[in-house]
Amino acid sequence: MNETILLIEDDQQIHDMVLNHMEREGYAVTSAFDGDEALSLFSKRTYDLVILDLMLPTANGLDILQEMRKDSMLPILIMSAKGSDLDKALGLGFGADDYIAKPFSLIEMTARVKAALRRSKQYSQTATDQAEQTVRIGDVEMNMSNFSVVKNGEVVNLTAKEFQILSLLATNPNRVFTKGQLFESVWKEAYYGDDNVINVHIRRLRGKIEDNPSSPTYIKTIWGIGYKIEVET
Repeated sequence: MNETILLIEDDQQIHDMVLNHMEREGYAVTSAFDGDEALSLFSKRTYDLVILDLMLPTANGLDILQEMRKDSMLPILIMSAKGSDLDKALGLGFGADDYIAKPFSLIEMTARVKAALRRSKQYSQTATDQAEQTVRIGDVEMNMSNFSVVKNGEVVNLTAKEFQILSLLATNPNRVFTKGQLFESVWKEAYYGDDNVINVHIRRLRGKIEDNPSSPTYIKTIWGIGYKIEVET
């Protein structure tokens, strides 16, 4: 069965270019041209990956991204004419898995789609291999088979990348990970020193699991090095 992509793009020319190329690559593509249509389609079936334009009629692309992340951890690839580091950090911080700036080549688009799908499959397989494994740090409990996180009996909604970061740190207690190690372990790509991506994800993760994110109990900063989850031995 072909892998399925939800393509959300209001520019007809770009839409047709991406659609035709992805179909030639063997993907089954469903199209949405505005935010309302995108969320409607997203709620009706399961997709393997979403390609999301940030500039959409009827809704902001980041709002669409947040809505999708409430119920799903599937790979989401943002594409936008906004290509600044800030825009990229915002998109990734809101839960996107990757970002491609317009104009882009179809070769690059295909490579990023394949990489995102490959990472998703690898992570799903890892989770299957760790079926029903539960990791606890303090009041936070992680179920590695269904990607759920609970703190003091309350469900904590994490994005895919936030869960992967927390999982990596929690399953390696007291080990310090540099930002480069975190990026390469979670994103499976080379790290070129862009701290924004890691900083945004750590900040948002702390905001969800820490009682006081400014004075974290779980995710400790080791200044000049990176981060770790500290437990007593």
